[in-house]
Amino acid sequence: MAEYAERRWTSADGLTLFARDYGGADGTARLPVIAIHGLTRNSADFDTIAPRIAQSGRRVLAVDVRGRGRSDRAPDPMTYSPEVYARDILALMDQAGIDKAVFLGTSMGGLITMAIAAIRARTIAAAIINDVGPEVSPVGLARIAAYMGQTVEISTWAEAADYVKGLNAAALPHYTDADWAAFARRTFRDGTEGSPVPDYDPDIAVPIRAAGAKAMVPNLWPFFRRLTRGRPVLLVHGETSDLLSPEIVDKMRKAARKMAYVQVPGVGHAPMLDEPEARAAIFEFLAGVK
Repeated sequence: MAEYAERRWTSADGLTLFARDYGGADGTARLPVIAIHGLTRNSADFDTIAPRIAQSGRRVLAVDVRGRGRSDRAPDPMTYSPEVYARDILALMDQAGIDKAVFLGTSMGGLITMAIAAIRARTIAAAIINDVGPEVSPVGLARIAAYMGQTVEISTWAEAADYVKGLNAAALPHYTDADWAAFARRTFRDGTEGSPVPDYDPDIAVPIRAAGAKAMVPNLWPFFRRLTRGRPVLLVHGETSDLLSPEIVDKMRKAARKMAYVQVPGVGHAPMLDEPEARAAIFEFLAGVK
Protein backbone atom coordinates (compact mmCIF):
# COMPACT_ATOMS: atom_id res chain seq x y z
CA MET A 1 0.00 0.00 0.00
CA ALA A 2 1.36 3.41 -0.96
CA GLU A 3 2.31 5.75 1.87
CA TYR A 4 0.72 8.64 0.04
CA ALA A 5 -2.35 9.51 -2.00
CA GLU A 6 -2.02 11.04 -5.44
CA ARG A 7 -3.31 14.61 -5.54
CA ARG A 8 -3.68 16.73 -8.63
CA TRP A 9 -4.54 20.37 -9.01
CA THR A 10 -4.83 22.91 -11.82
CA SER A 11 -2.60 25.90 -12.42
CA ALA A 12 -3.90 29.30 -13.54
CA ASP A 13 -2.81 28.51 -17.11
CA GLY A 14 -4.53 25.12 -17.14
CA LEU A 15 -1.73 22.66 -16.37
CA THR A 16 -2.48 19.59 -14.30
CA LEU A 17 0.06 19.41 -11.49
CA PHE A 18 0.86 16.55 -9.13
CA ALA A 19 1.66 16.12 -5.45
CA ARG A 20 2.23 13.22 -3.11
CA ASP A 21 -0.23 13.64 -0.24
CA TYR A 22 0.98 11.98 2.97
CA GLY A 23 -1.86 12.02 5.49
CA GLY A 24 -0.89 12.96 9.02
CA ALA A 25 -1.20 10.28 11.70
CA ASP A 26 -4.18 10.50 14.04
CA GLY A 27 -3.79 13.01 16.82
CA THR A 28 -3.85 16.74 17.38
CA ALA A 29 -4.41 18.63 14.16
CA ARG A 30 -1.27 20.47 13.12
CA LEU A 31 -0.45 22.70 10.20
CA PRO A 32 0.51 20.73 7.08
CA VAL A 33 3.93 20.80 5.45
CA ILE A 34 4.36 21.70 1.78
CA ALA A 35 7.63 20.24 0.47
CA ILE A 36 9.17 21.73 -2.68
CA HIS A 37 12.11 20.11 -4.49
CA GLY A 38 15.12 21.47 -6.35
CA LEU A 39 15.68 22.49 -9.97
CA THR A 40 15.79 19.12 -11.77
CA ARG A 41 14.31 17.07 -8.94
CA ASN A 42 10.77 16.01 -7.99
CA SER A 43 8.61 14.93 -5.06
CA ALA A 44 10.44 11.59 -4.74
CA ASP A 45 13.29 13.45 -3.02
CA PHE A 46 11.11 13.60 0.10
CA ASP A 47 10.25 9.90 0.18
CA THR A 48 12.23 9.40 3.41
CA ILE A 49 11.50 12.55 5.41
CA ALA A 50 7.84 13.01 4.34
CA PRO A 51 6.50 9.75 5.84
CA ARG A 52 8.37 10.48 9.09
CA ILE A 53 6.81 13.93 9.32
CA ALA A 54 3.38 12.45 8.56
CA GLN A 55 3.83 9.90 11.32
CA SER A 56 4.40 12.78 13.73
CA GLY A 57 0.93 14.09 12.98
CA ARG A 58 1.39 16.50 10.08
CA ARG A 59 0.02 16.09 6.61
CA VAL A 60 2.75 16.52 3.97
CA LEU A 61 2.15 17.62 0.40
CA ALA A 62 5.31 16.95 -1.62
CA VAL A 63 4.84 18.62 -4.98
CA ASP A 64 6.11 18.03 -8.49
CA VAL A 65 6.73 21.56 -9.77
CA ARG A 66 5.51 22.15 -13.33
CA GLY A 67 7.76 20.42 -15.84
CA ARG A 68 8.93 17.78 -13.34
CA GLY A 69 7.82 14.31 -12.35
CA ARG A 70 4.13 13.67 -12.90
CA SER A 71 3.19 17.32 -13.42
CA ASP A 72 2.44 18.60 -16.92
CA ARG A 73 5.17 20.12 -19.04
CA ALA A 74 4.53 23.79 -19.83
CA PRO A 75 3.85 24.77 -23.47
CA ASP A 76 5.62 28.06 -22.77
CA PRO A 77 9.05 27.34 -21.23
CA MET A 78 9.35 30.95 -20.06
CA THR A 79 6.81 30.03 -17.35
CA TYR A 80 9.55 27.96 -15.73
CA SER A 81 10.28 30.70 -13.20
CA PRO A 82 10.16 30.97 -9.40
CA GLU A 83 7.25 33.44 -9.48
CA VAL A 84 5.10 31.12 -11.61
CA TYR A 85 6.08 28.13 -9.47
CA ALA A 86 5.07 30.13 -6.39
CA ARG A 87 1.66 30.94 -7.85
CA ASP A 88 1.21 27.26 -8.73
CA ILE A 89 1.79 26.35 -5.07
CA LEU A 90 -0.68 29.01 -3.96
CA ALA A 91 -3.23 27.49 -6.38
CA LEU A 92 -2.68 24.12 -4.70
CA MET A 93 -3.34 25.68 -1.30
CA ASP A 94 -6.49 27.40 -2.56
CA GLN A 95 -7.85 24.25 -4.17
CA ALA A 96 -6.96 22.07 -1.16
CA GLY A 97 -8.47 24.53 1.32
CA ILE A 98 -5.16 25.19 3.07
CA ASP A 99 -4.87 28.70 4.52
CA LYS A 100 -1.47 28.32 6.13
CA ALA A 101 1.34 25.77 6.07
CA VAL A 102 4.91 25.03 7.03
CA PHE A 103 7.13 25.19 3.94
CA LEU A 104 10.08 22.88 3.34
CA GLY A 105 12.12 23.97 0.33
CA THR A 106 15.26 22.34 -1.01
CA SER A 107 17.46 24.56 -3.22
CA MET A 108 15.05 25.99 -5.82
CA GLY A 109 12.24 25.02 -3.46
CA GLY A 110 13.69 27.47 -0.96
CA LEU A 111 13.70 30.20 -3.60
CA ILE A 112 10.05 29.41 -4.37
CA THR A 113 9.29 29.71 -0.66
CA MET A 114 10.90 33.17 -0.62
CA ALA A 115 8.81 34.12 -3.68
CA ILE A 116 5.65 33.00 -1.86
CA ALA A 117 6.68 35.21 1.07
CA ALA A 118 6.76 38.14 -1.34
CA ILE A 119 3.38 37.32 -2.90
CA ARG A 120 1.31 36.05 0.04
CA ALA A 121 3.40 35.93 3.20
CA ARG A 122 0.44 35.13 5.47
CA THR A 123 0.29 31.58 4.07
CA ILE A 124 3.68 30.72 5.59
CA ALA A 125 3.55 29.75 9.26
CA ALA A 126 7.17 28.62 9.32
CA ALA A 127 9.83 27.61 6.81
CA ILE A 128 12.70 25.15 6.47
CA ILE A 129 15.18 26.29 3.82
CA ASN A 130 17.54 23.57 2.60
CA ASP A 131 20.94 24.76 1.34
CA VAL A 132 20.00 27.91 -0.50
CA GLY A 133 19.91 31.61 0.26
CA PRO A 134 18.87 34.97 -1.14
CA GLU A 135 22.20 34.92 -2.95
CA VAL A 136 24.32 31.96 -3.93
CA SER A 137 27.92 31.18 -4.78
CA PRO A 138 28.96 31.61 -8.43
CA VAL A 139 30.87 28.32 -8.13
CA GLY A 140 27.69 26.34 -7.58
CA LEU A 141 25.81 28.35 -10.19
CA ALA A 142 28.47 27.55 -12.79
CA ARG A 143 28.25 23.84 -11.99
CA ILE A 144 24.45 23.83 -12.31
CA ALA A 145 24.47 25.86 -15.50
CA ALA A 146 26.98 23.42 -17.05
CA TYR A 147 24.91 20.29 -16.54
CA MET A 148 21.63 22.06 -17.36
CA GLY A 149 22.98 22.64 -20.85
CA GLN A 150 23.88 19.02 -21.51
CA THR A 151 21.92 16.51 -23.56
CA VAL A 152 21.51 13.39 -21.43
CA GLU A 153 21.67 10.13 -23.39
CA ILE A 154 21.30 7.09 -21.15
CA SER A 155 20.66 3.52 -22.32
CA THR A 156 20.43 1.55 -19.08
CA TRP A 157 19.64 2.09 -15.41
CA ALA A 158 23.26 1.28 -14.58
CA GLU A 159 24.32 4.19 -16.81
CA ALA A 160 21.73 6.39 -15.11
CA ALA A 161 23.25 5.53 -11.72
CA ASP A 162 26.73 6.34 -13.03
CA TYR A 163 25.44 9.65 -14.42
CA VAL A 164 23.91 10.87 -11.15
CA LYS A 165 26.97 9.68 -9.26
CA GLY A 166 29.20 11.71 -11.56
CA LEU A 167 27.15 14.85 -10.88
CA ASN A 168 26.68 14.38 -7.14
CA ALA A 169 29.50 12.24 -5.71
CA ALA A 170 31.34 15.27 -4.32
CA ALA A 171 28.19 16.36 -2.47
CA LEU A 172 27.27 12.90 -1.18
CA PRO A 173 30.59 11.09 -0.65
CA HIS A 174 29.06 8.54 1.73
CA TYR A 175 26.68 7.13 -0.90
CA THR A 176 26.96 3.47 -1.90
CA ASP A 177 26.20 1.91 -5.27
CA ALA A 178 22.75 1.03 -3.94
CA ASP A 179 22.20 4.66 -2.95
CA TRP A 180 23.13 5.85 -6.43
CA ALA A 181 20.80 3.30 -8.02
CA ALA A 182 17.95 4.63 -5.85
CA PHE A 183 18.96 8.22 -6.65
CA ALA A 184 18.77 7.41 -10.36
CA ARG A 185 15.25 6.03 -9.92
CA ARG A 186 14.23 9.35 -8.37
CA THR A 187 15.86 11.33 -11.19
CA PHE A 188 14.94 9.33 -14.31
CA ARG A 189 11.85 7.51 -15.57
CA ASP A 190 11.30 4.84 -18.21
CA GLY A 191 11.23 6.45 -21.65
CA THR A 192 8.95 5.47 -24.51
CA GLU A 193 11.75 3.40 -26.07
CA GLY A 194 12.63 1.61 -22.85
CA SER A 195 15.70 3.61 -21.91
CA PRO A 196 15.75 5.87 -18.84
CA VAL A 197 15.11 9.55 -19.54
CA PRO A 198 15.39 12.53 -17.16
CA ASP A 199 12.16 13.04 -15.24
CA TYR A 200 11.95 16.71 -16.12
CA ASP A 201 11.32 18.84 -19.18
CA PRO A 202 14.68 19.81 -20.74
CA ASP A 203 13.09 23.15 -21.59
CA ILE A 204 13.37 24.21 -17.94
CA ALA A 205 16.82 25.40 -19.10
CA VAL A 206 15.34 27.84 -21.66
CA PRO A 207 14.82 30.79 -19.27
CA ILE A 208 18.26 30.20 -17.79
CA ARG A 209 19.91 30.25 -21.22
CA ALA A 210 17.90 33.34 -22.15
CA ALA A 211 18.85 35.39 -19.11
CA GLY A 212 22.10 33.80 -17.92
CA ALA A 213 22.90 31.71 -14.88
CA LYS A 214 22.63 34.66 -12.50
CA ALA A 215 18.96 34.96 -13.40
CA MET A 216 18.38 31.66 -11.59
CA VAL A 217 18.90 33.53 -8.32
CA PRO A 218 18.23 37.27 -8.55
CA ASN A 219 18.68 39.49 -5.50
CA LEU A 220 16.23 37.93 -3.07
CA TRP A 221 17.36 39.65 0.12
CA PRO A 222 14.09 41.63 0.43
CA PHE A 223 12.14 38.37 0.04
CA PHE A 224 14.36 36.63 2.59
CA ARG A 225 13.86 39.42 5.11
CA ARG A 226 10.12 39.22 4.62
CA LEU A 227 10.20 35.44 5.04
CA THR A 228 12.16 35.59 8.28
CA ARG A 229 10.24 38.51 9.79
CA GLY A 230 7.95 37.31 12.57
CA ARG A 231 7.97 33.59 11.82
CA PRO A 232 10.23 30.63 12.67
CA VAL A 233 12.77 29.68 10.00
CA LEU A 234 15.33 26.87 9.98
CA LEU A 235 18.31 26.91 7.61
CA VAL A 236 19.80 23.51 6.74
CA HIS A 237 23.32 23.86 5.34
CA GLY A 238 25.52 21.23 3.72
CA GLU A 239 29.01 21.68 5.17
CA THR A 240 30.75 21.41 1.78
CA SER A 241 28.02 23.08 -0.30
CA ASP A 242 29.29 24.89 -3.39
CA LEU A 243 26.02 26.84 -3.66
CA LEU A 244 25.67 28.20 -0.12
CA SER A 245 29.05 29.42 1.09
CA PRO A 246 29.92 30.07 4.76
CA GLU A 247 30.09 33.79 3.96
CA ILE A 248 26.51 33.82 2.65
CA VAL A 249 25.35 31.80 5.66
CA ASP A 250 26.94 34.39 7.97
CA LYS A 251 25.12 37.19 6.15
CA MET A 252 21.83 35.30 6.42
CA ARG A 253 22.27 34.68 10.13
CA LYS A 254 23.09 38.34 10.75
CA ALA A 255 20.03 39.43 8.77
CA ALA A 256 17.77 36.96 10.63
CA ARG A 257 19.23 36.58 14.11
CA LYS A 258 16.41 34.36 15.36
CA MET A 259 16.75 31.90 12.48
CA ALA A 260 17.59 28.36 13.58
CA TYR A 261 20.56 26.74 11.86
CA VAL A 262 22.03 23.28 11.39
CA GLN A 263 25.10 22.26 9.44
CA VAL A 264 25.12 18.76 7.96
CA PRO A 265 28.72 17.49 8.15
CA GLY A 266 30.46 16.01 5.13
CA VAL A 267 27.59 16.79 2.75
CA GLY A 268 27.45 19.30 -0.10
CA HIS A 269 24.55 20.63 -2.15
CA ALA A 270 22.08 19.60 -1.08
CA PRO A 271 21.41 17.52 2.03
CA MET A 272 18.80 14.83 1.35
CA LEU A 273 17.30 15.44 4.83
CA ASP A 274 17.73 11.80 5.83
CA GLU A 275 21.01 12.66 7.56
CA PRO A 276 20.74 12.33 11.38
CA GLU A 277 21.71 15.96 11.97
CA ALA A 278 19.18 17.31 9.46
CA ARG A 279 16.42 15.02 10.65
CA ALA A 280 16.95 15.88 14.32
CA ALA A 281 16.97 19.63 13.61
CA ILE A 282 13.82 19.42 11.48
CA PHE A 283 11.84 17.54 14.11
CA GLU A 284 13.04 19.82 16.90
CA PHE A 285 12.01 22.79 14.78
CA LEU A 286 8.59 21.35 13.91
CA ALA A 287 7.92 20.57 17.57
CA GLY A 288 7.84 24.31 18.20
CA VAL A 289 5.33 25.03 15.40
CA LYS A 290 1.59 24.60 15.84
